[in-house]
Amino acid sequence: MAKRKISVLVFLPPLIFAGLVAVFLLGMHRDDPDALPSTMEGRQAPPLALTEFEGEVVTDADLKTPGVKLVNYWASWCGPCRAEHPQLMTLAEEGIAIYGINYKDDPANAKGFLDELGDPYVKSGADLQGRTALNWGLYGVPETFVIDENGVVLLRFAGPITRPILDQRIRPLLK
Repeated sequence: MAKRKISVLVFLPPLIFAGLVAVFLLGMHRDDPDALPSTMEGRQAPPLALTEFEGEVVTDADLKTPGVKLVNYWASWCGPCRAEHPQLMTLAEEGIAIYGINYKDDPANAKGFLDELGDPYVKSGADLQGRTALNWGLYGVPETFVIDENGVVLLRFAGPITRPILDQRIRPLLK
């Protein structure tokens, strides 16, 4: 009786599977598995190309003013934007400059949103087509960027700002 040789190819599928399992397991052990990665942090904030919304339009020059500031993407049709709004009002009352970018929204609805809940923004602009949001790497609204006095993005936070997020992630950068 002749001995059969086992082909090396028999071991290939289990090895590939084990390699994929290792890669997935390593990917799950990030500092914050819920955080969306951002290529913007540590880089110069992208240019702003916004249309007038209410009062003066936020410009690139505003992002290079003294002090740390926030850029907040929001929309009237966004439920989480409504939930985070009290946190933004608190920051505005504390004197933190917040620049609002209204994202793909009807101007009348956006104005009604601010009339109802208050306007925390020093300046605002509208991104009706979403072009500026693409340049900023926006995932959706609400999304907030913390910008230093040189116009460099210190933090990008996707989702509504809650009290714990404000205290643990944003306030340390404002000091």
